[in-house]
Amino acid sequence: MSLYQKRGVSAQKEEVHAATQHLSKGLYEKAFCKLFPDYLGHDKDWVNVMHADGAGTKSILAYLYWKDSGDLSVWKKTAQDAIVMNLDDLLCVGIYDNILFSSTIDRNKHLIPGEVLKSIIDGSCEFFERMNDYGIHIQFMGGETADVGDVTRTIAVNGTMTARWPLKKIITNEKISAGNVIVGLAGFGQATYEDAYNSGIASNGLTSARHDMLQKTYGARFPESFDTALEEEVVYIGPYELSDTVPDGDEKRIICDLLLSPTRTFAPVMKELFENHFDAINGLVHCSGGGQTKCLKFIPDNVRIIKDNLFEPPIVFKLIQEAGKADDKEMYQVFNMGTRMEIYTNEKDADKLIAIAKDFGIDAQVIGRVEESEKKELEIKTATTKLIY
Repeated sequence: MSLYQKRGVSAQKEEVHAATQHLSKGLYEKAFCKLFPDYLGHDKDWVNVMHADGAGTKSILAYLYWKDSGDLSVWKKTAQDAIVMNLDDLLCVGIYDNILFSSTIDRNKHLIPGEVLKSIIDGSCEFFERMNDYGIHIQFMGGETADVGDVTRTIAVNGTMTARWPLKKIITNEKISAGNVIVGLAGFGQATYEDAYNSGIASNGLTSARHDMLQKTYGARFPESFDTALEEEVVYIGPYELSDTVPDGDEKRIICDLLLSPTRTFAPVMKELFENHFDAINGLVHCSGGGQTKCLKFIPDNVRIIKDNLFEPPIVFKLIQEAGKADDKEMYQVFNMGTRMEIYTNEKDADKLIAIAKDFGIDAQVIGRVEESEKKELEIKTATTKLIY
């Protein structure tokens, strides 16, 4: 059993999928978000979507940093995490504008004061204002903030997005086919609409990242930050404090900045692609829960995916792997490893999509291809290994 499983987490969410297997999959089984007929407008040429996601256990990292530093601004990053984990899922079905967002925050009032809530709400508003500058309009509908200390040890920051969208502008992944290439968009670096370097960590795998990277002292000082039923051998077993620095080429990175980089949205890039190159996009996958294996859920059954030109993983993933001693198979199954958005397209269209991403300061390249196969399969080739899922 991996450390990830010993900590009570599943990258593939097997039990969740088993519990929901009999629910309707919506209009398009392979679409990244569940799409339904237009119950809101009653127009057969439109669809509705409602999607829920959140910052996950990344909020605990924000909690640790805030308790150590007193810096409330870290919660603005958590607000962005919760929003983007919804927004970039919606991007994968072609939706990028006229979106409603409702926030859901559960807190332990004894540990999380009102000033933290204010920072999260202010951070949400600031993110929406920035996206508005790029023509991406998200209306903040408020939401639910609950004091549930008996349920939540510290704080959980989540949200729900709703949209109504024309059917002819929906991406359903049904066009993914043998012969397609995959353009990958990097989650790390600094986009033109970001204020600082982004490590690419996003908001998945943070249970492993936190426990594998941080020292035992965090568990002793903040027992509310983990499940006390866990075995001692998997709790805060790392070498670092949040204030430690590590070399990264010519740069020095601070551990807290690497682990708390806000989840990058690709919305400004994808808006440009949707409005001017919609027909070049055959499918989209956000490499979130499940990391580089996420695509297996959304590709047709008669193809295999070969990813043999992924980005070199940025430093944050190398540090996590060194600290936790995880093998490559687990790392690529839990983390995005630096490549967070996949665009399935025709080979002739790849270069123009890559060029547009680079105009926004986001690295992009052809990371792989789609081949015909009797068995759905994913093959990942790195410089040192070949992985089959």
